Amino acid sequence: MQRLQAFKYELMPNAEQQRDMRRFAGSCRFVYNKALALQKQRYEQGEKKLGYAGLCKLLTEWRNGTDTPWLKDAPVHPLQQTLKDLERAYANFFAKRADFPRFKKKGRSDSFRYPDPKQIKLDQANSRIFVPKLGWLRYRNSREVLGEVKQVTVSGSGGKGFVSIQTQREVEQPRHASGSMVGLDAGVAMFATLSDGTVYAPVHSYRKHEQRLAFLQRQMSRNTKFSNNWKRAKVRVRKLHSRIANLRRDTLHKTSHEISQNHAIVVIEDLQVRNMSKSAAGSVQTPGRNVRAKSGLNKSILDQGWFEFRRQLEYKQQWRGGWVIAVAPQNTSQTCPACGYVAKENRKTQAQFECVECGYSENADLNAARNILAAGYAVLACGESVQLGRSVKQEPIATAR
Repeated sequence: MQRLQAFKYELMPNAEQQRDMRRFAGSCRFVYNKALALQKQRYEQGEKKLGYAGLCKLLTEWRNGTDTPWLKDAPVHPLQQTLKDLERAYANFFAKRADFPRFKKKGRSDSFRYPDPKQIKLDQANSRIFVPKLGWLRYRNSREVLGEVKQVTVSGSGGKGFVSIQTQREVEQPRHASGSMVGLDAGVAMFATLSDGTVYAPVHSYRKHEQRLAFLQRQMSRNTKFSNNWKRAKVRVRKLHSRIANLRRDTLHKTSHEISQNHAIVVIEDLQVRNMSKSAAGSVQTPGRNVRAKSGLNKSILDQGWFEFRRQLEYKQQWRGGWVIAVAPQNTSQTCPACGYVAKENRKTQAQFECVECGYSENADLNAARNILAAGYAVLACGESVQLGRSVKQEPIATAR
């Protein structure tokens, strides 16, 4: 089977390359915003949306025009890839997978992509990579790049530059070393609880740095905007945000790696994180209830990174020959595994489950994980086909005995 994998490294560019990287990222951002503004203008005028080919023709005019001659300094392929990103954003919006495309802002997700492997040269022995108009870039060679290079993405985050090398290679059909099946309950108080009793505590990377972040943001707000002091304060805020994201990402990778390594089948809840973390503020006409409490809950939910955790778990299970089964989350925390009675009164507290019908008592998260595991067995009993690493949805647990 073919495996697509990306290897990310920190870059060590010189001063000139750093300036060029910022300029190229700015050019890509300018092209994206200009194309998005044009598409919105055409929509308001009742005209048809331009496709990728039409936007590429306009890109040639912009590069050769007198208003934006500096676009010629940037490599053309990354600019074209930016238009592809916009086309993909529209497709995701029409398919209701994402919100309407928004204008890009400087300093957020600054990156550009080289799609042609013929223009890329990788010299792993000397820890350097060649890309058009940037030349040879040195990087911190922390591990070997495996497979054939397909494309390269240069990005910036927290004041540092990174290169992501996507490769493709043939691997043998995987077969998981373990034969166990486990249910997983995700939560806020405990990040993950497995049906075998294993518990993974949350890191709360944002909560731990929340006060420090607020302090730095207040400092930045007291400085004159775009002054040197303001820019230095903004760098400190950006670095702290990067540290928070790195801590969360590191925890998710370690946890998903351990779970996928020890269990062939992982049953999870099909959580709609976007709906769970929606604001409860409401409007002026219909104000929301318990807005402050819901805001705190939303912050804690997003701090856990549930969606990214599921994504990592799925592709790691696919690489190892395992499976991920997603079941409906309804009533998993209110169902008694002993007698099957379902009632919200069974959940005495956040941490304790006690059935009002038969008196069965257990930790609430562990009880939910066992119910999730039972729902996973129901999926397999139905004989539904399960692909490697893919999630299979199941109907919710019945609401009555």
